[in-house]
Amino acid sequence: MNAAITARELFEQLRGRLGLRWIAGQAGASRQLEAVDTVARRPSLAGYLNIIYPNKVQILGTEELAWLDGLEPRQRWETLEKILQFGPLALVVSKGQPCPEDLIEMAEESGIALWSSPRRGHELYNVLQYHLAGALARRTTLHGVFMEIYSIGVLITGESGTGKSELALELVTRGHRLVADDAPEFAQIAPDVLDGTCPELLQDLLELRGLGVLNIREMFGDTAVKRNKYLRLIVHLARPEDSRESRDASGMVRLTGDLGSRRVLDLDVPMITLPVMPGRNLAVLTEAATRVHMLRAKGVDPAAAFLARHSHFLERGTP
Repeated sequence: MNAAITARELFEQLRGRLGLRWIAGQAGASRQLEAVDTVARRPSLAGYLNIIYPNKVQILGTEELAWLDGLEPRQRWETLEKILQFGPLALVVSKGQPCPEDLIEMAEESGIALWSSPRRGHELYNVLQYHLAGALARRTTLHGVFMEIYSIGVLITGESGTGKSELALELVTRGHRLVADDAPEFAQIAPDVLDGTCPELLQDLLELRGLGVLNIREMFGDTAVKRNKYLRLIVHLARPEDSRESRDASGMVRLTGDLGSRRVLDLDVPMITLPVMPGRNLAVLTEAATRVHMLRAKGVDPAAAFLARHSHFLERGTP
């Protein structure tokens, strides 16, 4: 899904953090910036004054204002007009500098938001770039329960009735944390990072058949829930007949585990499939799967070590 943000929303979200003041261009409050507007056409969402590859939020620092002051009146007017013709979401004057009257006049006429901030230019750039990148990141919603297990973001998936919510509740009682139930949202905020969050409507809630909707925060305290987490592992609950182990004639899956991956946006996320059978302690198995994933991330593979040991044993025993 394509995300979007308006000038008013951006101003309200960063008003306190950057000390923003709205100087002119109130008519531009509803101007909208969509993620598709930034693809392959502009080098960044926010940046210093650039009339060749204009940014969507143009920062005017001391040097930029001094450069404009050095232009001839006609050239200055043409330059400002060219900047505003590109339709930026907003212009931001740094360090609380006085805004030129002609810039205020043109912002009012064109309906472009003109803001002022006491922060330095590089602070504005860092905050705006990071905030806009997150707000406009590609997003998707997956079905499952998103948990923090041993500091790792783990998405528990499976068909309806496989016990995802019951497993999540048991994991919470074992000291792990709930991020989102049923419909966690994931945004690709970096080439190799998927940030998972909970929709506002479902925050702190977990639904179980027979018990209904539970408020995990009220039942277990603030430490039982977490606002967001990076997705690093998927644990898929499957019926025994649907697992890869049941179709593996060689028996290698019993040694290596049912490993695979799932494509989420532009990333292949590691996935471990656990067969659901009566008597199995899925909470312990999920914790073990997370620990094994952490070991593999460090280059430690128990299955590979066993196979190497086995090969060495056979070679040693050969006359």
